[in-house]
Amino acid sequence: MVARQPRKRPTTMSDIAREAGVSQTTVSFVLNNNASSASIPAETRARILEEAKKLSYRPNLAAKTLRTNQTHTIGFITDEIATTPYAVNIIQGAQDAAWAYGKLLMIVNTGSDATVTEKAIEMMLERRIEGILYAAMYHQEVTLPANFYEGSAVLVDCFCADRSLPSVVPDEIQGGRTATEELLKKGHRRIGFINDAHPIPASAGRLEGYKQALQAYNIPFDDDLVRYHARTSKGGYQGTLELLQLPEPPTAIFCFSDFMAMGTYDALRTLGISIPGEVAVISFDNHELIAAQLSPPLSSMQLPHYEMGKWAIEYLLQHTDESLPPVQHTLACPYIERLSI
Repeated sequence: MVARQPRKRPTTMSDIAREAGVSQTTVSFVLNNNASSASIPAETRARILEEAKKLSYRPNLAAKTLRTNQTHTIGFITDEIATTPYAVNIIQGAQDAAWAYGKLLMIVNTGSDATVTEKAIEMMLERRIEGILYAAMYHQEVTLPANFYEGSAVLVDCFCADRSLPSVVPDEIQGGRTATEELLKKGHRRIGFINDAHPIPASAGRLEGYKQALQAYNIPFDDDLVRYHARTSKGGYQGTLELLQLPEPPTAIFCFSDFMAMGTYDALRTLGISIPGEVAVISFDNHELIAAQLSPPLSSMQLPHYEMGKWAIEYLLQHTDESLPPVQHTLACPYIERLSI
């Protein structure tokens, strides 16, 4: 059995000063890039930096924070997105943007537990983080603990009731309109919409976009062509059967989500109806594990998860010296065309 080596003591400035043959004050000036370091000879500076590298010196961030009042850390609180395959792109977008600014993310997944959320915010505030992002698993209104309002904060894929905090969310109306217009461009005039039965911003916004697209093409809205079900494969299956039982069934179906579209595919196949030859299908989410793998591959509107995370960090850090204006920002949902329409 190999003996465990004792943990090495962290290198200090006094260690570097001893090896470089200079005072600790001189080392401090050089490593902290103090204005007084300008008068230190270049050869001495180079020797200090070389010894710091050789000894694997790392600055004491706690001490530096006290001196500069900057932790270079941003808090990131999620309800459940850290465990969601496609929404985790919000974290990736935020992380990439934070890294570009020389910042790190402190991520806490709360599991939608209000007590955990409040405690996480308190711990972040105690650590003097430079701002907090709160991200929801889907576009929704959220209620946050009082301590969330004590620092700079941005909401991602959600908003608060009084709109007092800046937020970034998908443009649901644009997404619904674009999806419907893509079907209209293909010549479809009877377009069914299987919507989520829950009264959430996405279901209301996508329905509004659907109506706007029909109006733009002078097609009257037909309430019979809209069905409401749970946003599951089973919901999509049931909604499709209902639409196809109409006296004049649709030639195209717009599904609220890719999960619902899976059910639509199953229903159409059960009935021997080809996609897109007899009925075209378009959806929302662009869940790569679903949309790209279905046969034929599913055309879908992509939720701008990565872009929302990136925007939130940039907005937060671009307003570090002032209060954050409570802008309610929307980002477009790109259309990903495949072979289902």
